[in-house]
Amino acid sequence: MKKLSVFVFTICSMIVFGQKVSDYKYISIPDKFPSFKQDNDFGLDDFLAKALKGKKYVTLQGDKDLWPAESKGDNACNTLKADILDDSSFLRNKVILQFKDCHDKVLQSIKAGSTIKDYKEGFQDALRQTIVNVPVSNPVAIVTNPVEEVKAEPVATTSSPVESTPVSTENTAKKYSNGKLNLQKVQIDSNQFILVGSESSVPYATFKATTKKDVFRVKLENGSSTIGYFENGNIVIEIPQSSGDYAKEVFSGK
Repeated sequence: MKKLSVFVFTICSMIVFGQKVSDYKYISIPDKFPSFKQDNDFGLDDFLAKALKGKKYVTLQGDKDLWPAESKGDNACNTLKADILDDSSFLRNKVILQFKDCHDKVLQSIKAGSTIKDYKEGFQDALRQTIVNVPVSNPVAIVTNPVEEVKAEPVATTSSPVESTPVSTENTAKKYSNGKLNLQKVQIDSNQFILVGSESSVPYATFKATTKKDVFRVKLENGSSTIGYFENGNIVIEIPQSSGDYAKEVFSGK
C-alpha cells in the first residue's frame, strides 16, 4: 500500500509540474547538429525551423543577443532546445528529433526513417515524418523550479481530528493491456485517471472527464490530444494517425 501511495503521489506531481512541448512558445535550433559527423547537416536546421513555425512556435537561431528578452538570461527556461540525431542504418536514413528543457530533460523524442537513399532528401523526409507527432504550440507559464520536498502529513484543522483512510488498491490501480502494452489505471481523483507502464516515468495517457458519462479528453504521452471512453469494460483510445484518421486502440482489463 505504501509503495502504491508513493507511486500515485509521484504521478500526480508529474501531471501538475511536468511540462510538455506544447507548453512552450520558443524553441532554439543550433547552427549545427553534433550527431551529424559530416560538415553537412543537409539543411535540416532550416527545414525544422520552417516546420515548427507551421506548428505556431517561435524558432530561435543564431546570435542569442538578438533573441527576445523573455527567451534568454533569467528567462532561459521559457525556451526549449531542439536537436536532431543521426540514427541511420545501412539501408535507411533515420533521425531522432528531441526537445529538451533548460535542465536538459528530454520532453519528447520522436524517431522516423526514410527509404530515400539520397542523404538530403532522405533525412528531410524522415524529419518530415517526426514533425507529424509534434503538438501545436499552446504556451503556458513555465515552472522552472522542481519540487524539492513534499511531506505527506495530515492537514491541521481547528475542528475535531480527521482520521486518514487508506486508499483502496482495487479502486486505485487496475491492470489493462492491448496485447502489446501492459498498463496500470491509476485514479487520481473523481474526474481524472491515468494509464501508465510500470517501467515508465511518464503516463501513457491522461484522462479527464467530459460532460458525457464514460467519455474523456485524453492527453497522450507524445503530447497529442484525442478522446477515450469505456466500452464493455474496456478502455478505448482513438489514436491520431499521420493521415489525419484515427485508429481504435482497445485496452482490456485483466
